[in-house]
Amino acid sequence: MSVAAYSVPDRVVIRDVGPRDGLQGESPVVPRERARLVLALAEAGVRRVEAVSLVSPKAVPSMAGAEEVLAEIGRPPGLTITALVPNLKGAQLALGAGVDEITVTVAVSPTYNERNVRMTIDESVSAIGAICELAASERVPVDAVVSCAFGSPYEGDVASEEVRDLVRRLKDAGAEAITLADTTGMATPRILADVLAAVGTDVGLHMHETRGTGLLNCFRAMEIGVSRFDTSVGGLGGSPFAEGSAGNVSTEDLVALLDDLGVETGIDLGRLLSASALAERLVGHSLPSRVAYAGARLGRR
Repeated sequence: MSVAAYSVPDRVVIRDVGPRDGLQGESPVVPRERARLVLALAEAGVRRVEAVSLVSPKAVPSMAGAEEVLAEIGRPPGLTITALVPNLKGAQLALGAGVDEITVTVAVSPTYNERNVRMTIDESVSAIGAICELAASERVPVDAVVSCAFGSPYEGDVASEEVRDLVRRLKDAGAEAITLADTTGMATPRILADVLAAVGTDVGLHMHETRGTGLLNCFRAMEIGVSRFDTSVGGLGGSPFAEGSAGNVSTEDLVALLDDLGVETGIDLGRLLSASALAERLVGHSLPSRVAYAGARLGRR
């Protein structure tokens, strides 16, 4: 079957969340080395990186020193630096540090939301509204990440209408972008299609490989019309609030697939594999990325 038989976008935007989402569950990596990873991703052509989380170091020790990380990174041309913030104070710190984008999270799952941010969904939406108002005053966009958008480890299946309604509330609260997160890897192509039919394709997707369907779901989403994805270098990641949750779809696995499909990302796979090797050295253990393990496939001669 030829590439032309696939209905996929000409270009896909990738935001690497490894330096934040990937490293937050690892033993602490010093700020200078975390910044080094961000810069290695930028050198590979990754144009969007979620670099830090402005949270209490007591709550997430691995994210301590966020301001130091941002200072070490500086302002590389063409690189959009994103920071996850849990509340208005975190947003103030992120804006003061000069980030280009803020991410916030709220779960469709009431139980997961309580465990993750210690708020009800209504309280989270209200807090996100205040963050959006502050960020808008600085002309910094806010991307609201909807966790458990394809299923909850506590409540089970999630109705697509619930996801649609929460997305509408977040947009009304001022979120400029929405990302749907498969926090515990419960999505399948069928479930994904149902949710996107309700929500629309003007969203980002943040998929996990818990059940081995992450890359497959990315491909199906592209066929439906999604062109923005969160991935993690080396496949780092996994939610600490959901038992058995595996890492994110690895950046190099998705880039390798997109390269073969002729989809433009602006990312050099060889340099990306070097960044992945750096990530592996920083965390001190092997990473789940299949392309990092097997290497890039050889092209036709």
